[in-house]
Amino acid sequence: MKQKVTSLVYLLFSIAILPGCSMDKKIAEANSPMPEAGEKSSTIADQFPLREVTYFWADGNMPSATVYPRNSSGYFDPPDFRPNMVFVPARDGVNVKGAVLLCAGGAFQVRAETDGLPVAEQFSELGYHSFIVNYRLRPYTQEEGALDLARAVRYVRVHAEDLGMDENNIAVIGFSAGGILCGELLLNFDGLVNGTTLDKNYVPDELDRVSADAGAAGMVYSFYGRLSVASTDVTKFAESNLPPTYFLYGSEETFRGQIEACARAVRQAGVPVESRILEGLRHGFGYRGGWVPGFAQWLDGVFQN
Repeated sequence: MKQKVTSLVYLLFSIAILPGCSMDKKIAEANSPMPEAGEKSSTIADQFPLREVTYFWADGNMPSATVYPRNSSGYFDPPDFRPNMVFVPARDGVNVKGAVLLCAGGAFQVRAETDGLPVAEQFSELGYHSFIVNYRLRPYTQEEGALDLARAVRYVRVHAEDLGMDENNIAVIGFSAGGILCGELLLNFDGLVNGTTLDKNYVPDELDRVSADAGAAGMVYSFYGRLSVASTDVTKFAESNLPPTYFLYGSEETFRGQIEACARAVRQAGVPVESRILEGLRHGFGYRGGWVPGFAQWLDGVFQN
């Protein structure tokens, strides 16, 4: 792998794709940095350096099956929210092994802060670029959120050479609802599936010609399925060509039985599965528990094969 050059990588993701480059102008518009990216908040993000932010969709061309004109129900995001991702590069001096796309939990109602930057900082030390995916929440469906995640995978894949990594070394890691979102992508929205699946008015662009397949998946107190209901559909798992999957959960996990049943079914479908239980931890431990090095070591092995 090529060693990362921080200045070049930051430049790439601060300007995204400018008009005049080889890719479609709509991709350039979709991936321009957010104007407010340099503003500080009073949240956990204050503990970490500010990062570059990249939009997924061109303004006016975001595939959606949900009409959301005004926030009348106290939803987490305003109606003009544009799905995006925050880039946290691997630190200087390490060979880049790949990228992890982090999807926070929160029952599709919120995006938990403990599942984002603190985890990304740990992966950065271990040679992984991190992308914190701010996918759509309610009133949108998990299918619409999965399209956001697919867009993130495509964007990282098309820039893999610039990032000094193999284009297939992309892992999607989800916490709770974020894991379910990853599963939705891998079961139904990977490959070349695009926004027309949900929205006939969506206009595909050049980025939609790039595969949304992931090389590995992380289910952190999560599973393949729907919210609070794990799937054990061995046939569907086998037909979906799922990537190697890592199940991580605490010994006091509320959904432990469902997670373990899902893991057994995925293994039965012929998918390589790794499971780790953290003693004494409950649902929602986020970056705590010292689990990132072990996950990264497993990921190293998956990407080297």
